[in-house]
Formats: sequence, C-alpha cells, structure tokens
Amino acid sequence: MVQVLDDLEIPDRELLFTTSRSSGPGGQNVNKLSTRVTLLFDLQNSAALTPGQKELVRRRLAGRINRQGILRVVSQRHRTQLANREAAVQRFAELLASALAEAPERVPVEVPREADEKRLEEKRRRSRLKRERTMDLADED
Repeated sequence: MVQVLDDLEIPDRELLFTTSRSSGPGGQNVNKLSTRVTLLFDLQNSAALTPGQKELVRRRLAGRINRQGILRVVSQRHRTQLANREAAVQRFAELLASALAEAPERVPVEVPREADEKRLEEKRRRSRLKRERTMDLADED
C-alpha cells in the first residue's frame, strides 16, 4: 500500500512498474543494467479514488497523464533499480497528495490608499523624466 493522504491509500496491485536502461549515474552499469524505473498508475480504472478525486488529479496532473488515463512517474536518479523504485513511489505519493490538496481560499485585500498614491506618483515622476529627456534632445539640434 502507498500512503498518499491520511485517509487515502493506493493498493500495490494498482501500480505497474517497468524498467529500462538509465542515462543516470552508474558507470558501466548504465550500459548493462536496467535501473530506470517507470511507475504506471491507471487513473481511469483505480478503485482507490472517487470520481471527484480522479477528475481533480486529471486536471492538475494533465501533463503526466496520457490519453488512456495512465499516470507516469519516472526515476533514474539512483544507481540501483530498488532505490529508483522507492524514489518513483515516493514521487508518485507526493504528486497525488499535492494534486488532491485543497487550495486555500483566496481572501481579496484592498490596496492601501498610500500605496496607490505612491505608485501613481512614481509613474508621474518617470513620465516627467522621460519628457525632459526628449526636450533635451530637441534643444541639442
């Protein structure tokens, strides 16, 4: 089981792992061993997520999900397949947790009058400075 949130666990049977040759660290190992691990999670057919959660994940992780609804996480940072597998599972849990986290409600604030006046005064000052530059150029002709 992969613990995503306090009340959400993804069963191991819903995760598929594939391996391939890595371009990461490992010296001659890179040429001989398949240490890169790709974690595949079938979002569409997951029994662990509610339809609302699936939609939220689909929207927030759209770049990682293919047309078939498969979420893909790759790890090739480590020299061993086991370490890359653990890293992929950890990253998968973090991605799902962040996608399912509720965004804090935005509280609109009013800009203080002094800040607004200061901004407008700075704009007037810059405008005056630029206008004076063009006048100086006209005087030189």
